[in-house]
Amino acid sequence: MPGLDKLLSHIESTAQDIANAKLEQASQQAEELILEAENKAREESRRRLQESSVEVTDIIKRAKSAASLQKRKAILSAKQQIILKKIHRTRDMLKSMPPEEYFELIRKMVAHYSLPKDGAIIFSKYDQERFPADLENQLNELVQSKGGSLKFSAEDRPIDGGFILVYGEIEENCSFEAILSSKEDILQDKVNKLLFT
Repeated sequence: MPGLDKLLSHIESTAQDIANAKLEQASQQAEELILEAENKAREESRRRLQESSVEVTDIIKRAKSAASLQKRKAILSAKQQIILKKIHRTRDMLKSMPPEEYFELIRKMVAHYSLPKDGAIIFSKYDQERFPADLENQLNELVQSKGGSLKFSAEDRPIDGGFILVYGEIEENCSFEAILSSKEDILQDKVNKLLFT
C-alpha cells in the first residue's frame, strides 16, 4: 500500500497546491477589486466635491447679487424719502411765507399760468381773508398784457395755497399741491442731482 499512500499523498499535495493557488488568485482578485473600488470611490468623491464647489460658488454669486440688489433698492428708497421730505418742506415753506412775499409769488404765478382770455380766479378762504388792497387790479394788469382778464370769484376752494383759474368749463389747478405733484418727477431729478452728485 505504500504506492497507494504515495498516490494519495501526491493527490492531496496537488489539491493543496491548487487550493493554495486558487486562494492566492482569489486574494489577489479581492485586493484588485478593493483597490478599484477605493479608486472609484476617491474619483466619485473628487467629482462630487468639484460639483459641490461649483454649486457653492454659484450660490455665493447669486447671494451676492441679491444682496447688491437689495442694497441698491434700500439706497434708492432712502433717497426717495429724502427727496419727498425736501418737496414737502418746500410746500410747507410756500404756505408759511409772509403775506407780502406770498402774494408776490401769486402775481408771478398768475403772469405765468393765465391765458389770453377772460376768466375767473378762485382762492382758498384763508387767502381771501388776507388779500392785499388792490390785488384784483394788480393781477388784471398782468393778465391784460397777455390779452385777457380775471374776475375774482366769491367761491373758495379747499387748497393750501395758490389758486384755480377758470375759463368757461375749463379749470386749471394752480395750487401749490397740484403744481408740485405735476412736477414731482422733475423735482425729484433736480433734488437728486443736488443731494447725491
